Amino acid sequence: MSGTDFALRFTSMADSVERVIRGKREVVERALTCLLAGGHLLVEDVPGVGKTTLARCLAAVIGGRLQRVQFTPDLLPSDVVGVSIFHPGERVFQFHPGPVFANIVLGDEINRASPKTQSALLEVMEEHTVTVDGVSRPVPRPFMVIATQNPIELAGTYPLPEAQLDRFLMRVAVGYPDHAAEVAVVRGASSESLLETLSWPETSAADVAAMTAYAAGIHVADALYDYAVHLVSATRSRPELRLGASARASLALVRTARIRAAVRGRQYVVPDDFKALAEPVLAHRLVLTPEAEQSERTVGDIVESVLSSVPVPRTAAPVGV
Repeated sequence: MSGTDFALRFTSMADSVERVIRGKREVVERALTCLLAGGHLLVEDVPGVGKTTLARCLAAVIGGRLQRVQFTPDLLPSDVVGVSIFHPGERVFQFHPGPVFANIVLGDEINRASPKTQSALLEVMEEHTVTVDGVSRPVPRPFMVIATQNPIELAGTYPLPEAQLDRFLMRVAVGYPDHAAEVAVVRGASSESLLETLSWPETSAADVAAMTAYAAGIHVADALYDYAVHLVSATRSRPELRLGASARASLALVRTARIRAAVRGRQYVVPDDFKALAEPVLAHRLVLTPEAEQSERTVGDIVESVLSSVPVPRTAAPVGV
């Protein structure tokens, strides 16, 4: 795959999704970036802004299988990963796979499930395997968990533990559409009918793997590796935070920056790639102190402050690129 092929295919995929998720190009591109970087996406927003539709579009655009899990307080871990059931006639246990055996897994209102059920996703999100009765089974590739949560209605919810939040590559908020986009939605066909009638790009699992492999080869200068680590480590010394970002965040910054560079037709990463992705990659990993919360500071404010305080390295395009 060439750089031109990557950029054209990404643009085609984003254009198709945006025909359904109108007026949200940045959200669409970030979701596709997360997918191609091999990560998982946390969508935090109020009801009715298209969180579920976004997941359905991503599955459609890659020709993949979507499974939806409605998280509720009585949901069991086996309802998510699967269970082995004894069949008396054959006198054997047969494994019945759960909904995580799909390309796109939508965990709707994940914070409504108990911590035990939430943790059932940890292994599969990190290892891309499910272990039941001592047997590990791989999930399909590509594999992506899109979890949604409503930040307003908190009654009967369980906050996601920091260990699980850290496993989400990015967090985005869809937000309400602008006036023109909402009018177009009201006047036009519903998202349901659009999903059924659109001609989606001919993208397969092999194409997604090829795009991921191409992006993994995008050049990152030594100074930019250093810059990414400085950005992340700076969050650990901020007085407004009681928890900074982990080393996993440094890896996430580099992986997503490579995708952004490839989309823009570059074979090398620049500092602006990190700056553009710092908020969706870092913010959900940070925990404010009570004093900072009382002063109405936000994690987004802290990320902006970190970007301003860390010196930007001067780098040039590598020779021959």
